[in-house]
Amino acid sequence: MNYDFFAFLSRMKYIRRWCLMHSITDENIMEHTQQVAVIAHALAVIKNTYFGGAVNIEKTVLYALYHESGEVITGDLPTPIKYFNEDIRSAYKDLEKNACEKLLKMLPDELIPVYSELVLPDTDTYEWKIVKYADRISAYIKCLEETKAGNSEFKKAKVSIEKDILSFDSPEVKYFMEKFIPAYKKTLDELE
Repeated sequence: MNYDFFAFLSRMKYIRRWCLMHSITDENIMEHTQQVAVIAHALAVIKNTYFGGAVNIEKTVLYALYHESGEVITGDLPTPIKYFNEDIRSAYKDLEKNACEKLLKMLPDELIPVYSELVLPDTDTYEWKIVKYADRISAYIKCLEETKAGNSEFKKAKVSIEKDILSFDSPEVKYFMEKFIPAYKKTLDELE
């Protein structure tokens, strides 16, 4: 018997993000996932190194790697639609869960428990919270890159996402924003 799980995940590269907005540089969910994993890893390391955390770094990175898995089935629903009202938000969460469950059925039975924890993570953990922080930071970086390139389409999103990030009660996010985000505003020649 053949299993389709990894072939489906490979299709993440075809799912475009920011589909309602004109982008100078297109971004797919595979690229986004890699960036979220890198940022989540950094946030976990920062939390453990500077702020006395006990974050499970491996779990954090694995959660990040699989955080968009269901979108290979659902596509990337634009944020204004996804959060339009509580009914739509709730229905979309159910749709995402169903998509993830369908994806998990594309594995051998013996592997489902391992991947289930990643594709349908425990959202009450601090590791998941870090992934959500990293997800917002990734969106903010996209806004910075687009506005830096002269695309005013992302100005409002940049302000809104920055406001969200500044509201997080997270010293590791504050540290990342102060120490690493300014470099994203530089040109290649300005980076050392």
